Amino acid sequence: RSVKRDLGFSPVLLRARSRRKSRDGDRKYVSRIEWNDGVFEVGEDVYVRKLESAERDESDEEVEDCRVCGKVGGEVMIECDACLGGFHLGCLEPPLEEVPEGDWICFKCEKKEAVGEEPSRRRHRTARERLLAKELWAARIERLWMEADGSPWFSGRWYLVPEETASGRQPHNGSRELFRTKHVDHNEVESILRHCYVFCPEDFSKASNEGDDVFYCEYEYDMKWHTFKRIVDLVEEVHVDLEGCWFLHITQADHDFEEYDESKASNKKRRSSTPNKTPNKTPKRKVLRRKIFPEDSGKDLTEIEKAKIALSLSTTPGSLPCREKECKEIEAFVTDALKEGLENLGKCLYISGVPGTGKTATVLDVMRRMEKKLSSKEIQPFRFVAMNGLRLTSPEQTYTVLHEALTGQRLSWKRALQLLDERFSNCKSLGGVDSRPCILLVDELDLLVTRSQSVLYNLFDWPCRPNSRLMVIGIANTIDLPERLLPRIASRMGLQRVSFSPYSYIQLQEIISFRLSGTEAFEKPAVEFASRKVAAVSGDARRALELCRRAAELVECRQKSGNLEESNTRLIGMADVEAAVTEMFQAPHVQVAMRMCSKHAKIFLVAMVYEYHRTGMVETTFEQVSRAHSLLCSNNGEQPPDKDVLLSIGCKLGECRLLLCETGSRHRLQKLQLNFPSDDVSFALRECLDLPWIAKYL
Repeated sequence: RSVKRDLGFSPVLLRARSRRKSRDGDRKYVSRIEWNDGVFEVGEDVYVRKLESAERDESDEEVEDCRVCGKVGGEVMIECDACLGGFHLGCLEPPLEEVPEGDWICFKCEKKEAVGEEPSRRRHRTARERLLAKELWAARIERLWMEADGSPWFSGRWYLVPEETASGRQPHNGSRELFRTKHVDHNEVESILRHCYVFCPEDFSKASNEGDDVFYCEYEYDMKWHTFKRIVDLVEEVHVDLEGCWFLHITQADHDFEEYDESKASNKKRRSSTPNKTPNKTPKRKVLRRKIFPEDSGKDLTEIEKAKIALSLSTTPGSLPCREKECKEIEAFVTDALKEGLENLGKCLYISGVPGTGKTATVLDVMRRMEKKLSSKEIQPFRFVAMNGLRLTSPEQTYTVLHEALTGQRLSWKRALQLLDERFSNCKSLGGVDSRPCILLVDELDLLVTRSQSVLYNLFDWPCRPNSRLMVIGIANTIDLPERLLPRIASRMGLQRVSFSPYSYIQLQEIISFRLSGTEAFEKPAVEFASRKVAAVSGDARRALELCRRAAELVECRQKSGNLEESNTRLIGMADVEAAVTEMFQAPHVQVAMRMCSKHAKIFLVAMVYEYHRTGMVETTFEQVSRAHSLLCSNNGEQPPDKDVLLSIGCKLGECRLLLCETGSRHRLQKLQLNFPSDDVSFALRECLDLPWIAKYL
């Protein structure tokens, strides 16, 4: 079996061993495999041999020499938290009677001397030492299967040691820290050495008796853009390539993982080790085990199941139809900014449009194109960082997230602001990947507005500095956000803007048809009907996809409870889409509210939608809603109620859970938010007989 040798290229790109050509249907997928006296399951972490000769170079036993006497076994050993060297308690000066609490540093690390054990005394090296020396690899098993010839294979997601990242090992990196990657390769189970155990930092601090093969992983490292992201902040998404046989590699994202809890990790004072002669024994811990896919078991997907997958919002299509013009404008901005290099000053782009018009998806599609150009060396290397204002606990956390993405170090926002300010004052003086241009994408930009507007000022001031090498792309729902900011910010945002208009029914029909190009589950009139319904309310492509997906689910549900023989021939028609429309737009809680609400309660809800369209923010205050309510009433001949009456109306809507309300102690500054999509209000009240004039505000 040939193995690709390490030639100094990317540490992950060389990890895939030679693959045997086989059809996916010839494989038999399993959840566990017994091999060479070891049991390997999906979701477990393992050492992977780097070269075939590695299995003969070192012993597979988990043994370690004492750094003082060079002997193995005999008594308990303690590990230095700095150099990770092992020491017998009795070999220390003075000897220790028991393992101390907390971190422990050996005498040579305290003196900042190199731990130079006698080479002749060192007879064994542990797998942990070989991993940190980049002589082994670590991976998490994603899938297991048996080939037609009976050979076991696995699909592994690779880990990196800090030295394998573009930044190298930094002072803040832990001695046992690993970084998870997005890269997955297929290898034979024969290449697995044995188990290792990668925990989150919290569980790592509690682990004490799992031996020497214990590590922790807090960040995912993006090898394309050389950026870091905390794993707990990641939303597990399933990306599907619609240009290929996409339905062969995916199931519903909501059911891909189940929790597997053997027992909780033990908790002792600190980690110590004793000679372990059964290294393949798995310590009890909590892992995530991935379910076997339907196609893995040999079951063919029905047309409706394929349609549901294609219509899922987590599916990434091969291209974005109906946004070619906007895509070219954004790509031209990025290309020009990178070409200017050090002469790039004040490169900022503002993108606006109502929700569901493909703003973020278009930018990410452009970045995928730029990635291909980067691979072919058509453009200079750069870094890309994306953040969403909705996921930030406060606007100031922007500094923490940006600094963390660039360095992999989490700091307070004040300290992060200080370091970012120094970085973007003269990025040219930095070396390595830190000197590369950086493109920052900020979604939901309007949520970063503060009273002083200092966060937005810094974000758009940094690109204007010489040698900052920073470009900012801001996305928001409101077209006039720059005009509502301070002049010093608006001037730095510049005049480069891209506006996304709502989709027409023809465009929505094209988008849905493009998604369904690999299936024949829908009748053409049904797709057109769904497109017209959504276009009449909002033009939101996500809403149209959800509507068609729900229609497919309703048909599938009826088939399972009724005639199963029609499962592969039954097409989804207009009646099924109409049922989905009734369920999604005429939700029961909204219908009850429409019947029971007073006239001014309906106007209150319309005022909420009006404020949402005006500001682009889902969250507003009672004062703003009150102002909008009075405006709607005065412009249409209605007598506005008193503030106290209007406040009681808002409280009643909150009691019905139609609104999400902050505590009432803030009175006029009380924050309010609709508890359902604004489209539901638009659809339900558009033909209200009591208030026919409200249709023009929806």
